[in-house]
Amino acid sequence: MTTKVSIDASGGDFGFPVTIEAGLNALGLYGDLCLNFVGDESGIQQELEKHVKYKSLLKRIHITHASEVIDMGELPSHALRRKKDSSMRVAINLVHDKTVDACVSAGNTGALMAISRFVLKTISGIDRPAIMANLPTYTGHTHMLDVGANIDSKPETLLQFATMGSIAVQHTEEISNPTIGLLNVGVEDVKGNEKIQDTASLLKNSSLNYAGFVEGDDIYKGTVDVVVCDGFEGNIALKASEGVASMMSHFLKHSFKRNAITKLIALIASPVMKDFKSRVDPGQYNGASLLGLKGVVIKSHGGADVESYLQAIKLAYLEAHAKITDKISDQLTRELEQQQKTN
Repeated sequence: MTTKVSIDASGGDFGFPVTIEAGLNALGLYGDLCLNFVGDESGIQQELEKHVKYKSLLKRIHITHASEVIDMGELPSHALRRKKDSSMRVAINLVHDKTVDACVSAGNTGALMAISRFVLKTISGIDRPAIMANLPTYTGHTHMLDVGANIDSKPETLLQFATMGSIAVQHTEEISNPTIGLLNVGVEDVKGNEKIQDTASLLKNSSLNYAGFVEGDDIYKGTVDVVVCDGFEGNIALKASEGVASMMSHFLKHSFKRNAITKLIALIASPVMKDFKSRVDPGQYNGASLLGLKGVVIKSHGGADVESYLQAIKLAYLEAHAKITDKISDQLTRELEQQQKTN
């Protein structure tokens, strides 16, 4: 059985050169993967023909023409109403029509969320979709949601985020019972505002593997598998993390370039620095899931290079292959039934 993914080939800062090469690399990794590149047909064809391996993968490649592109700074409302033949919209339509199993886009985040929600709708029992991102930890990586889709979520909505995150991690990371942590200003039970306290109560009474409160530094310790938070706090934490990684890289480069001796030290330390970079490079964790929709949609960073974009395609493949949407729907149905019995 094949897994089909649509690629918003025109999306992101670099468009065809990145999305198409990353797509070809993904086809080389997964023999049961088929890709549908969406965008200007002639432009996609020209880019594909630059790659020698294209012809050997021809049977697993499809091109769908789209005449418009959504700009990175374009208002989501404008993109939704006026660009119905954009590469992003057409790629999502393919998910809705069951032509493909998942979609990947590096385009405008607000537009992607608005169009995905309008076209695909939310799973029954879900108030709002959430964006889940991967973050590096001491032992590997953890997952955090929401990281920007919702800036004021109710406790019931945060419980839904926890359920969706748990299911996604369970089936893409093969963790049988993921641990859930609620982001807070302290780990003590008395800490946090009323919303956090009410959310903690709901999580304790759920069937989820709730581990309690976690603080900001726990995210990178890998204390839990899934960190749950409101999109306001989550987005700040995510952007702060990217800023710290960028600052560390800047300082290291500056220090190694000070004089001939430091340059020699840099040469000697290059294997260590390469390993360090691979562990903290945000590109290695590229690909954020839009959970709660009736279809798999993955958001890639707009400035992703080929290797980073490949990570987003991998995530789309894993979620589609695991039928994450169906599993979230089934689990939520069970959670609602349990709540009704409790009440």
